[in-house]
Amino acid sequence: MITSEVRPVQYRELMKKVEQVVAAMERDESAGTSIPALLESIIDKFREELGICGGRLYERRGGYYVLQATFGEAKEVPQGLKVPISYRPIQLLLEDGAVYMGPEDPDIDKSLEDLLGVERFAAIEVGNEEYILAFDVETGHHKDDVLFSLGILRHSVNQKLRRDRMAGIFEEARKIQASILPRRTPVYGDFDIFGRSEPMEGVGGDFYDFIPVTEKILGLAIADVSGHGLPAALQVRDIYMGLRMGLARDFKIVRTVERMNNIIHKSTLTSRFVSMFYGELELNGVFIYVNAGHPPPFHLSADGKVRYMEEGGPVLGPLPGATYERGFVIMKPGDMVVFYTDGIVETQGHDEMGRPLGEYGVERLLEVAQAHRGETAQEVVEAIFRSVEDFSRGAAPDDDRTVMVASHPVFDPSVTQAFPRPKL
Repeated sequence: MITSEVRPVQYRELMKKVEQVVAAMERDESAGTSIPALLESIIDKFREELGICGGRLYERRGGYYVLQATFGEAKEVPQGLKVPISYRPIQLLLEDGAVYMGPEDPDIDKSLEDLLGVERFAAIEVGNEEYILAFDVETGHHKDDVLFSLGILRHSVNQKLRRDRMAGIFEEARKIQASILPRRTPVYGDFDIFGRSEPMEGVGGDFYDFIPVTEKILGLAIADVSGHGLPAALQVRDIYMGLRMGLARDFKIVRTVERMNNIIHKSTLTSRFVSMFYGELELNGVFIYVNAGHPPPFHLSADGKVRYMEEGGPVLGPLPGATYERGFVIMKPGDMVVFYTDGIVETQGHDEMGRPLGEYGVERLLEVAQAHRGETAQEVVEAIFRSVEDFSRGAAPDDDRTVMVASHPVFDPSVTQAFPRPKL
């Protein structure tokens, strides 16, 4: 039974379901690659989740959007109906990429919507404003759920429309990504830091970075662009540049993340959504962070206590104007923080008989980290990758895999260091 009760949006579960549906559409030869086929498929597959019961396809021609076809339970209207670009809902749609309106909204033209047989609708623009996909929405579905979901679908449709056909771009992306990922481990106070990323294909959508904000603050970032391969790798470049540019302008940590979210949402080149964790580690051990829909890293303290670092907000891209909050932990001697992408914990395992064991999971990851406490950050990272490889019995990965570890080792003051760490 559908109710109007507000329910929390399960962002990551929703993202995965949408991505699975988009992948299925791409594999389904009968659906084709046309915009009408995509619109029809969205209505068919998302009625229950989004309340979508009908749709209309408009194509831009000069100063108008012209109705091309109706689908599902949408009222039959003669093709060729023109809606001027000056129509306020279209203006809002072109600004934000997605719009949701009901009968109470003062911006709608009631005579036009009555002609179309529409009471409540949502719409997305795709193809660099070439098309509008408008959907009739049943009552009882939360506006934010619909906008969030259609925002993801919009990015996915755009990715389908802009699929790259130039083989040379793949090699260019490989070179760009090689230049983005850190080439060396930073030396920072008494901390030990190391990261490793393994793409599923030649290039991937995982990303990590060490960013020297000041002499006394080191930025640590890890991100995962949905999907993998060339489109994801190109999006990684935008994350890399946007994060560093924001920090170079001395934006505060929350402001930097919110600004990146809006840039990703508005970019006509964006075809993906991004989960990201960014934090700033001070020499005194204070670590302030924002988690934008990323699998939460965990802080493993010297006394064995574990804290999952979840404070933040939704993934970057689908929701314009999303807000975020900060969290913090204090890194004391003997503490360690483990960062990872979902390609690690979602690796599928098999026993010696080939029977499925399910996902690797956060619990196994935590056990490996605990078992290798006291070792260098690099040794912990390599141990995690070995464990994941053993669990999957060497099967080809089905996602990019990235791990980063930051630890605060306990140094023995009685031991003279041949190469003491520099004082910053």
